[in-house]
Amino acid sequence: MIKIIRTSTVPISLNILLKGQLKFLSQSFTIIGVSGSGQDLDEVKDREGVKTVSVEMQRGISPIKDLISLYKLYLLFRNEKPQIVHSITPKAGLLTMLAGKMAGIPIRMHTFTGLIFPTKKGLIQKLLIKMDQLLCWSATDIYPEGKGVKEDLIKYKITSKPLKILANGNVNGIDLDFFSKKEINNTEQNKLRNELGIHNDDFVFIFVGRLVKDKGINELVEAFSNINKLNIKLLLVGPLESELDPLLPQTITEIKNNQNIISTGFQKDVRPYLSLANVFVFPSYREGFPNVVMQAGAMELPSIVSNINGCNEIIVEGVNGTIIPVKNSNEILKSMLKILTNKEYCDTLKSNARPMIESRYEQPVVWNALLNEYELLIGKL
Repeated sequence: MIKIIRTSTVPISLNILLKGQLKFLSQSFTIIGVSGSGQDLDEVKDREGVKTVSVEMQRGISPIKDLISLYKLYLLFRNEKPQIVHSITPKAGLLTMLAGKMAGIPIRMHTFTGLIFPTKKGLIQKLLIKMDQLLCWSATDIYPEGKGVKEDLIKYKITSKPLKILANGNVNGIDLDFFSKKEINNTEQNKLRNELGIHNDDFVFIFVGRLVKDKGINELVEAFSNINKLNIKLLLVGPLESELDPLLPQTITEIKNNQNIISTGFQKDVRPYLSLANVFVFPSYREGFPNVVMQAGAMELPSIVSNINGCNEIIVEGVNGTIIPVKNSNEILKSMLKILTNKEYCDTLKSNARPMIESRYEQPVVWNALLNEYELLIGKL
Protein backbone atom coordinates (compact mmCIF):
# COMPACT_ATOMS: atom_id res chain seq x y z
CA MET A 1 0.00 0.00 0.00
CA ILE A 2 1.16 3.55 -0.75
CA LYS A 3 2.77 5.11 2.33
CA ILE A 4 2.27 8.75 3.32
CA ILE A 5 3.98 10.56 6.20
CA ARG A 6 2.19 13.63 7.60
CA THR A 7 4.22 16.01 9.75
CA SER A 8 3.68 19.01 12.01
CA THR A 9 6.01 20.86 14.35
CA VAL A 10 4.02 20.26 17.53
CA PRO A 11 1.59 17.36 18.11
CA ILE A 12 -1.42 19.54 18.91
CA SER A 13 -1.47 20.53 15.22
CA LEU A 14 -1.86 16.92 14.10
CA ASN A 15 -4.38 16.30 16.87
CA ILE A 16 -6.63 19.31 16.37
CA LEU A 17 -6.00 20.66 12.85
CA LEU A 18 -6.21 17.22 11.20
CA LYS A 19 -8.79 15.58 13.47
CA GLY A 20 -10.48 12.70 11.63
CA GLN A 21 -8.52 13.27 8.41
CA LEU A 22 -5.77 10.73 9.04
CA LYS A 23 -8.29 8.02 9.87
CA PHE A 24 -10.16 8.78 6.64
CA LEU A 25 -6.97 8.67 4.57
CA SER A 26 -5.82 5.43 6.24
CA GLN A 27 -8.67 3.65 4.43
CA SER A 28 -6.72 4.21 1.20
CA PHE A 29 -3.07 4.56 2.30
CA THR A 30 -0.64 3.64 5.05
CA ILE A 31 -0.46 6.81 7.12
CA ILE A 32 2.25 7.77 9.62
CA GLY A 33 1.94 10.87 11.79
CA VAL A 34 5.17 12.59 12.83
CA SER A 35 5.54 15.41 15.36
CA GLY A 36 6.98 16.20 18.76
CA SER A 37 6.14 13.87 21.64
CA GLY A 38 3.29 14.32 24.09
CA GLN A 39 -0.27 13.42 24.95
CA ASP A 40 -1.55 14.94 21.71
CA LEU A 41 0.55 12.55 19.64
CA ASP A 42 -0.71 9.62 21.73
CA GLU A 43 -4.28 10.77 21.07
CA VAL A 44 -3.62 10.88 17.33
CA LYS A 45 -2.37 7.29 17.44
CA ASP A 46 -5.39 6.04 19.42
CA ARG A 47 -8.15 8.05 17.73
CA GLU A 48 -6.95 7.96 14.13
CA GLY A 49 -5.64 4.40 14.29
CA VAL A 50 -2.36 5.28 12.58
CA LYS A 51 1.30 4.77 13.44
CA THR A 52 2.97 7.80 15.03
CA VAL A 53 6.64 8.67 15.43
CA SER A 54 8.06 11.34 17.71
CA VAL A 55 10.60 13.76 16.27
CA GLU A 56 11.12 16.90 18.36
CA MET A 57 11.06 20.16 16.37
CA GLN A 58 11.42 23.72 17.65
CA ARG A 59 8.85 26.36 16.70
CA GLY A 60 11.45 29.13 16.98
CA ILE A 61 14.77 29.44 15.17
CA SER A 62 17.27 27.08 16.82
CA PRO A 63 20.07 26.13 14.37
CA ILE A 64 21.66 23.22 16.28
CA LYS A 65 18.37 21.64 17.35
CA ASP A 66 16.99 22.18 13.84
CA LEU A 67 19.93 20.28 12.33
CA ILE A 68 19.35 17.41 14.75
CA SER A 69 15.65 17.31 13.82
CA LEU A 70 16.54 17.42 10.12
CA TYR A 71 18.87 14.44 10.51
CA LYS A 72 16.27 12.44 12.46
CA LEU A 73 13.63 13.11 9.79
CA TYR A 74 16.10 12.09 7.07
CA LEU A 75 16.81 8.79 8.84
CA LEU A 76 13.07 8.19 9.35
CA PHE A 77 12.29 8.82 5.68
CA ARG A 78 15.15 6.57 4.52
CA ASN A 79 13.87 3.81 6.78
CA GLU A 80 10.14 4.12 6.02
CA LYS A 81 10.51 4.92 2.29
CA PRO A 82 7.17 6.75 1.85
CA GLN A 83 5.98 7.82 -1.58
CA ILE A 84 4.68 11.09 -0.10
CA VAL A 85 5.72 13.37 2.76
CA HIS A 86 3.20 16.11 3.50
CA SER A 87 3.81 18.84 6.09
CA ILE A 88 1.80 21.56 7.76
CA THR A 89 3.14 24.36 10.03
CA PRO A 90 6.29 26.38 9.18
CA LYS A 91 9.21 24.64 10.87
CA ALA A 92 7.96 21.12 10.13
CA GLY A 93 7.52 22.25 6.53
CA LEU A 94 11.09 23.43 6.13
CA LEU A 95 12.63 20.40 7.85
CA THR A 96 10.31 17.87 6.19
CA MET A 97 10.84 19.21 2.68
CA LEU A 98 14.63 19.35 3.07
CA ALA A 99 14.83 15.88 4.66
CA GLY A 100 12.47 14.52 2.01
CA LYS A 101 14.61 15.90 -0.80
CA MET A 102 17.78 14.52 0.82
CA ALA A 103 16.13 11.10 1.23
CA GLY A 104 14.85 11.03 -2.35
CA ILE A 105 11.12 11.03 -1.52
CA PRO A 106 9.38 11.52 -4.90
CA ILE A 107 6.38 13.60 -3.72
CA ARG A 108 7.04 16.34 -1.18
CA MET A 109 3.93 18.36 -0.34
CA HIS A 110 3.60 21.34 1.97
CA THR A 111 0.41 23.14 2.96
CA PHE A 112 0.92 26.74 4.01
CA THR A 113 -1.63 27.14 6.80
CA GLY A 114 -0.38 30.65 7.54
CA LEU A 115 2.54 32.96 6.89
CA ILE A 116 4.59 34.62 9.60
CA PHE A 117 6.78 36.98 7.58
CA PRO A 118 4.13 39.48 6.33
CA THR A 119 3.74 40.87 9.87
CA LYS A 120 7.49 41.03 10.57
CA LYS A 121 10.05 43.68 9.58
CA GLY A 122 13.75 44.07 8.85
CA LEU A 123 16.21 41.21 9.15
CA ILE A 124 13.70 38.87 10.80
CA GLN A 125 11.35 39.22 7.84
CA LYS A 126 14.18 38.64 5.35
CA LEU A 127 15.28 35.53 7.23
CA LEU A 128 11.74 34.11 7.37
CA ILE A 129 11.28 34.79 3.64
CA LYS A 130 14.53 32.94 2.86
CA MET A 131 13.36 30.00 4.98
CA ASP A 132 10.06 29.76 3.11
CA GLN A 133 11.86 30.10 -0.22
CA LEU A 134 14.13 27.21 0.80
CA LEU A 135 11.06 25.20 1.85
CA CYS A 136 9.45 25.74 -1.56
CA TRP A 137 12.67 24.99 -3.40
CA SER A 138 12.85 21.58 -1.74
CA ALA A 139 9.12 20.80 -2.13
CA THR A 140 7.57 19.33 -5.25
CA ASP A 141 4.01 20.53 -4.61
CA ILE A 142 2.80 23.59 -2.68
CA TYR A 143 -0.70 24.27 -1.35
CA PRO A 144 -1.80 27.61 0.11
CA GLU A 145 -4.69 27.12 2.51
CA GLY A 146 -6.60 30.06 1.05
CA LYS A 147 -6.54 32.87 -1.51
CA GLY A 148 -4.89 35.34 0.83
CA VAL A 149 -1.98 33.00 1.56
CA LYS A 150 -1.58 32.34 -2.17
CA GLU A 151 -1.48 36.07 -2.94
CA ASP A 152 1.20 36.66 -0.29
CA LEU A 153 3.35 33.80 -1.59
CA ILE A 154 3.23 35.42 -5.03
CA LYS A 155 3.62 39.01 -3.76
CA TYR A 156 6.76 38.21 -1.78
CA LYS A 157 8.16 35.99 -4.56
CA ILE A 158 8.43 32.97 -2.30
CA THR A 159 8.21 30.57 -5.24
CA SER A 160 7.48 30.44 -8.95
CA LYS A 161 6.08 26.91 -8.68
CA PRO A 162 2.33 26.34 -9.23
CA LEU A 163 0.17 27.07 -6.18
CA LYS A 164 -2.98 25.02 -5.78
CA ILE A 165 -5.82 25.61 -3.33
CA LEU A 166 -7.75 22.43 -2.50
CA ALA A 167 -11.56 22.65 -2.31
CA ASN A 168 -12.51 26.12 -0.98
CA GLY A 169 -9.46 26.39 1.23
CA ASN A 170 -8.78 25.23 4.79
CA VAL A 171 -6.70 22.24 5.79
CA ASN A 172 -9.44 20.05 7.28
CA GLY A 173 -12.90 21.52 6.75
CA ILE A 174 -15.48 21.54 9.53
CA ASP A 175 -17.29 18.65 11.18
CA LEU A 176 -20.82 20.06 11.09
CA ASP A 177 -22.26 17.25 13.17
CA PHE A 178 -19.76 17.91 15.95
CA PHE A 179 -19.85 21.71 15.80
CA SER A 180 -23.58 22.10 16.25
CA LYS A 181 -25.62 23.77 18.98
CA LYS A 182 -27.79 20.65 18.99
CA GLU A 183 -24.87 18.78 20.57
CA ILE A 184 -24.92 20.98 23.69
CA ASN A 185 -27.84 20.31 26.04
CA ASN A 186 -29.49 22.84 28.34
CA THR A 187 -28.23 21.15 31.50
CA GLU A 188 -24.62 21.43 30.33
CA GLN A 189 -25.18 25.05 29.32
CA ASN A 190 -26.73 26.03 32.64
CA LYS A 191 -23.99 24.33 34.62
CA LEU A 192 -21.31 26.20 32.67
CA ARG A 193 -23.19 29.50 33.03
CA ASN A 194 -23.22 29.08 36.79
CA GLU A 195 -19.53 28.20 36.90
CA LEU A 196 -18.59 31.26 34.85
CA GLY A 197 -21.05 33.67 36.45
CA ILE A 198 -22.89 34.38 33.21
CA HIS A 199 -26.60 35.18 33.50
CA ASN A 200 -29.28 34.28 30.97
CA ASP A 201 -29.79 37.93 29.99
CA ASP A 202 -26.06 38.66 29.56
CA PHE A 203 -24.80 39.50 26.07
CA VAL A 204 -21.55 37.59 25.56
CA PHE A 205 -18.70 38.34 23.16
CA ILE A 206 -16.27 35.44 22.88
CA PHE A 207 -12.69 35.00 21.69
CA VAL A 208 -11.15 31.54 21.26
CA GLY A 209 -7.41 31.12 20.78
CA ARG A 210 -4.04 31.84 22.35
CA LEU A 211 -4.02 35.00 24.48
CA VAL A 212 -1.07 36.68 22.75
CA LYS A 213 -0.32 39.99 21.07
CA ASP A 214 -0.60 38.63 17.50
CA LYS A 215 -4.20 37.53 18.13
CA GLY A 216 -5.22 41.14 18.77
CA ILE A 217 -5.96 40.60 22.45
CA ASN A 218 -4.49 43.96 23.51
CA GLU A 219 -6.87 45.78 21.16
CA LEU A 220 -9.83 43.56 22.04
CA VAL A 221 -9.46 44.10 25.78
CA GLU A 222 -8.93 47.85 25.29
CA ALA A 223 -12.10 48.06 23.19
CA PHE A 224 -14.19 46.03 25.60
CA SER A 225 -13.00 48.06 28.60
CA ASN A 226 -14.93 51.01 27.09
CA ILE A 227 -18.23 49.10 27.34
CA ASN A 228 -19.27 49.67 30.94
CA LYS A 229 -22.46 47.63 31.26
CA LEU A 230 -22.87 44.84 33.78
CA ASN A 231 -24.78 42.57 31.42
CA ILE A 232 -22.11 42.66 28.67
CA LYS A 233 -19.43 40.01 29.05
CA LEU A 234 -16.20 39.13 27.25
CA LEU A 235 -15.30 35.44 27.38
CA LEU A 236 -11.65 34.63 26.62
CA VAL A 237 -11.12 30.93 25.94
CA GLY A 238 -7.48 29.99 25.51
CA PRO A 239 -4.07 29.78 27.17
CA LEU A 240 -2.07 32.82 28.22
CA GLU A 241 1.31 32.44 26.50
CA SER A 242 3.79 34.88 27.99
CA GLU A 243 7.01 33.58 26.42
CA LEU A 244 6.97 34.12 22.64
CA ASP A 245 4.39 36.89 22.20
CA PRO A 246 3.37 38.41 25.54
CA LEU A 247 0.45 40.76 26.16
CA LEU A 248 0.94 44.28 27.47
CA PRO A 249 1.03 44.49 31.29
CA GLN A 250 -2.03 46.76 31.29
CA THR A 251 -3.95 44.18 29.24
CA ILE A 252 -3.19 41.43 31.76
CA THR A 253 -4.20 43.76 34.60
CA GLU A 254 -7.50 44.61 32.88
CA ILE A 255 -8.30 40.93 32.29
CA LYS A 256 -7.70 40.20 35.99
CA ASN A 257 -9.57 43.22 37.39
CA ASN A 258 -12.51 43.67 35.00
CA GLN A 259 -15.42 41.66 36.45
CA ASN A 260 -17.03 41.44 33.02
CA ILE A 261 -14.01 39.72 31.45
CA ILE A 262 -13.94 35.97 32.04
CA SER A 263 -10.74 34.11 31.14
CA THR A 264 -11.07 30.31 31.17
CA GLY A 265 -7.62 29.15 30.07
CA PHE A 266 -7.23 26.37 27.50
CA GLN A 267 -10.32 24.24 26.89
CA LYS A 268 -10.16 21.04 24.92
CA ASP A 269 -13.81 21.31 23.85
CA VAL A 270 -14.76 24.89 23.01
CA ARG A 271 -18.32 24.11 21.88
CA PRO A 272 -20.01 24.63 25.28
CA TYR A 273 -18.35 28.04 25.54
CA LEU A 274 -19.36 29.03 22.00
CA SER A 275 -22.92 27.93 22.81
CA LEU A 276 -23.10 30.54 25.61
CA ALA A 277 -22.00 33.41 23.39
CA ASN A 278 -23.80 35.86 21.12
CA VAL A 279 -20.93 37.09 18.94
CA PHE A 280 -17.46 35.78 18.08
CA VAL A 281 -14.61 38.34 17.99
CA PHE A 282 -11.31 37.48 16.32
CA PRO A 283 -9.03 40.53 15.78
CA SER A 284 -5.92 38.54 14.85
CA TYR A 285 -2.96 40.13 13.05
CA ARG A 286 -2.30 37.15 10.80
CA GLU A 287 -3.79 33.75 9.99
CA GLY A 288 -3.74 31.18 7.25
CA PHE A 289 -7.29 29.91 7.37
CA PRO A 290 -8.51 29.96 10.97
CA ASN A 291 -10.53 26.92 12.00
CA VAL A 292 -12.03 28.73 14.96
CA VAL A 293 -13.86 31.24 12.74
CA MET A 294 -15.50 28.34 10.92
CA GLN A 295 -16.28 26.61 14.20
CA ALA A 296 -17.95 29.74 15.56
CA GLY A 297 -19.99 30.05 12.38
CA ALA A 298 -21.07 26.42 12.60
CA MET A 299 -22.24 27.19 16.16
CA GLU A 300 -24.44 29.96 14.67
CA LEU A 301 -22.34 32.91 15.84
CA PRO A 302 -21.87 36.06 13.76
CA SER A 303 -18.25 37.18 13.73
CA ILE A 304 -16.19 40.34 14.02
CA VAL A 305 -12.88 39.57 12.33
CA SER A 306 -9.83 41.50 11.16
CA ASN A 307 -9.17 42.01 7.47
CA ILE A 308 -6.55 39.28 7.07
CA ASN A 309 -6.03 36.05 5.13
CA GLY A 310 -8.66 33.42 5.79
CA CYS A 311 -10.90 35.59 7.94
CA ASN A 312 -11.86 37.74 4.97
CA GLU A 313 -12.63 34.59 2.97
CA ILE A 314 -14.82 32.90 5.59
CA ILE A 315 -16.66 36.10 6.59
CA VAL A 316 -18.58 38.14 4.02
CA GLU A 317 -19.12 41.73 5.14
CA GLY A 318 -22.67 42.32 6.33
CA VAL A 319 -23.74 38.74 5.59
CA ASN A 320 -22.35 36.46 8.32
CA GLY A 321 -20.22 39.01 10.11
CA THR A 322 -18.20 42.17 9.78
CA ILE A 323 -14.59 42.79 8.77
CA ILE A 324 -12.49 45.45 10.50
CA PRO A 325 -8.96 46.86 10.06
CA VAL A 326 -6.08 45.14 11.84
CA LYS A 327 -4.72 46.54 15.13
CA ASN A 328 -7.59 48.98 15.64
CA SER A 329 -9.34 48.94 19.01
CA ASN A 330 -11.69 51.77 17.97
CA GLU A 331 -13.04 49.71 15.08
CA ILE A 332 -13.51 46.69 17.36
CA LEU A 333 -15.48 48.88 19.75
CA LYS A 334 -17.60 50.38 16.93
CA SER A 335 -18.47 46.91 15.62
CA MET A 336 -19.34 45.64 19.09
CA LEU A 337 -21.61 48.63 19.74
CA LYS A 338 -23.33 48.29 16.36
CA ILE A 339 -24.19 44.66 17.06
CA LEU A 340 -25.31 45.51 20.60
CA THR A 341 -27.61 48.34 19.52
CA ASN A 342 -28.96 46.95 16.23
CA LYS A 343 -30.85 43.72 16.93
CA GLU A 344 -32.07 43.32 13.35
CA TYR A 345 -28.49 43.56 12.06
CA CYS A 346 -27.26 41.05 14.65
CA ASP A 347 -30.10 38.62 13.88
CA THR A 348 -29.38 38.79 10.14
CA LEU A 349 -25.72 37.96 10.64
CA LYS A 350 -26.64 35.13 13.00
CA SER A 351 -29.17 33.59 10.60
CA ASN A 352 -26.51 33.37 7.88
CA ALA A 353 -23.65 32.14 10.07
CA ARG A 354 -24.11 28.37 9.86
CA PRO A 355 -25.47 28.17 6.27
CA MET A 356 -22.37 30.04 5.02
CA ILE A 357 -20.13 27.38 6.60
CA GLU A 358 -22.31 24.46 5.47
CA SER A 359 -22.21 25.53 1.83
CA ARG A 360 -18.43 25.92 1.57
CA TYR A 361 -16.46 24.02 4.21
CA GLU A 362 -18.16 20.73 5.01
CA GLN A 363 -15.46 18.24 5.99
CA PRO A 364 -16.03 15.46 3.39
CA VAL A 365 -15.52 18.01 0.60
CA VAL A 366 -12.05 18.90 1.91
CA TRP A 367 -11.02 15.32 2.67
CA ASN A 368 -12.05 14.00 -0.75
CA ALA A 369 -10.24 16.86 -2.48
CA LEU A 370 -7.03 15.86 -0.67
CA LEU A 371 -7.59 12.16 -1.41
CA ASN A 372 -8.03 12.97 -5.11
CA GLU A 373 -4.86 15.09 -5.06
CA TYR A 374 -2.82 12.25 -3.56
CA GLU A 375 -4.15 9.83 -6.17
CA LEU A 376 -3.42 12.32 -8.95
CA LEU A 377 0.19 12.81 -7.85
CA ILE A 378 0.78 9.10 -7.30
CA GLY A 379 -0.63 8.40 -10.74
CA LYS A 380 2.13 10.57 -12.23
CA LEU A 381 4.98 8.58 -10.64
